[in-house]
Amino acid sequence: MAKSKGQTRVRVFSDWCKGCGLCVAFCPGKVFEMGKDGKACVVREEECLNCGFCEMHCPDFAVSVRPREECNGAVHNGYPAGTVFKDVSGIAAQAKSKNVKQPEAKPVEAVCTES
Repeated sequence: MAKSKGQTRVRVFSDWCKGCGLCVAFCPGKVFEMGKDGKACVVREEECLNCGFCEMHCPDFAVSVRPREECNGAVHNGYPAGTVFKDVSGIAAQAKSKNVKQPEAKPVEAVCTES
């Protein structure tokens, strides 16, 4: 079955990302780029093929890919699209269970720029 572009919301939790670059190097849609802070960020979300590679291979659980309809259009986990999170300690352990709670962190501006 062919994958469709533009059907997902992609997020990187910057406090979890250590900048290994796996998502940047292997994403077939070139959705990610390394930001000025040396961490991955989403720059071409509409090119996501929903292959799942980034989410499954991120050693830090820093990438989240969800269907757009699950995100109510412009909202992902209760936050506006494009939100980058800082200080989300403790959320990784919760993500392993079925009862994932909303991040308690304050949203901050993304540091990525499109080239």
